[in-house]
Amino acid sequence: MARLELLVPFIRKWEGGFADDPADRGGATNMGVTLATFRHFYGAGCTVGDLLAMTEVQWLHIFKTGYWDRWQGDRIVSQSLADILVDWVWASGVHGITRPQRILGVDTDGIVGERTLSALNGSDYERLFHRIKADRIVFVENIVRRDPSQRRFLRGWLNRIDDMKFKD
Repeated sequence: MARLELLVPFIRKWEGGFADDPADRGGATNMGVTLATFRHFYGAGCTVGDLLAMTEVQWLHIFKTGYWDRWQGDRIVSQSLADILVDWVWASGVHGITRPQRILGVDTDGIVGERTLSALNGSDYERLFHRIKADRIVFVENIVRRDPSQRRFLRGWLNRIDDMKFKD
């Protein structure tokens, strides 16, 4: 079964520290956690200062409960599939569930249940990994097509996706 601790270094590698780029629709972000996400976990009154002071324990809690557990990562057999799926939901929200569900041929409800897990764990892992990776590239390219102001982020998004390799 996949293990969260094997994915964490990849996520941390690509997230860095604090950023508040006006062109980034996520707004103020620290270690990949937006202020809106931080408020969801720690209260509506949280400030940018609170986000800046986020601890490793808080970050891991957000990552595990909000993203890893959302994909039920502990129940995914292939580490490579868990990695690409959880990273996608981390980067793009529910699209990181519904688009893979479409590929798997299950209901695209954004909820990882028994049917989604069964289709995922019963698949040809390597083939599915590459289909998901290709769809993720299409997804980010479509973001830029719809909103050309996001073009400045495309190379980084593509580099991150390219850095995902099938290992198992």
